[in-house]
Amino acid sequence: MTEQKHPRRFDVVSIGRVGIDLYPLQDGVGLEEVSTFGKYLGGSATNVAVAAARHGLRSAVITRTGNDPFGRFVHSELTRLGVSDEFVRAVEGLNTPVTFCEIFPPDDFPLYFYRQPIAPDLVIKNNELDLDSIAHARIYWSTVTGLSQEPSRSAHYTAWMARRRARHTILDLDYRPMFWPSDESASREVSRALEQVTVAVGNADECRIAVGETDPHRAADALLERGVELAIVKQGPKGVLAKTRDESVEVRPYPVHVVNGLGAGDSFGGALCYGLLQEWPLESILTFANVAGAIVAGRRECSTAMPTTDEVTEIVRSIENADA
Repeated sequence: MTEQKHPRRFDVVSIGRVGIDLYPLQDGVGLEEVSTFGKYLGGSATNVAVAAARHGLRSAVITRTGNDPFGRFVHSELTRLGVSDEFVRAVEGLNTPVTFCEIFPPDDFPLYFYRQPIAPDLVIKNNELDLDSIAHARIYWSTVTGLSQEPSRSAHYTAWMARRRARHTILDLDYRPMFWPSDESASREVSRALEQVTVAVGNADECRIAVGETDPHRAADALLERGVELAIVKQGPKGVLAKTRDESVEVRPYPVHVVNGLGAGDSFGGALCYGLLQEWPLESILTFANVAGAIVAGRRECSTAMPTTDEVTEIVRSIENADA
């Protein structure tokens, strides 16, 4: 009799972008003047998985690389940072994406994506998904970018069907206009996707694409009307708002000296996953996630900048003591 293998259970499974971040080590100058770069693991869904792992969660990312040295780097960094790479495969004929940025603190960080002719993470196919691991993950995290092209778009819907709107099925509204033919096409796809998830997270502009609203309260209400159970609207230096059908919570920002704001949202996401799984009150979850995001905004890189639970907790306690 053949022994039955029991699938590994994960706290967090994310699907989406991976790549190599080549970030300048000089600030306040354009790429044409930069002379040295740091090389880091990157990609929003991958960064969230790393951030979750830093909080002790069992995390995995579903993504694709090229069959190249950068693809091998992705595997080694995921393993080093505590994220399972068992759902990461190489795609022949495509290159592992590379992303450059410019750093103009405190609020200007242009991104330059090299993902032509198509990024490997957009050719994830239905029949390649481990639907059992997706269905049984305590949190399943996806992003809007994965809806921008086929076959990735269909794979996302296949995964959501396996979830059947299970609790903590999260859509990061992470909208990057360069990946889409138009705002209108993105809005159509995001509107459809909201019917499949229970939590939506995004900033004001991402909410504009999703539901046509930029005012935080109206945007959160519109997301709830679309069927999500928890709507989170990030407001940058104004803090963050979250709403359920029974509760509305706002927390103020935690001020930091901003070095690079690009990884803050992904750190927020990993910390959000941790707080949700601890079943904390909503205000405590938002405070913890907000601080986690601020910590990374004060650092240069993304994946390797993700804080530990103890780092975040220490700051949260200092905030609570100051308010007492």
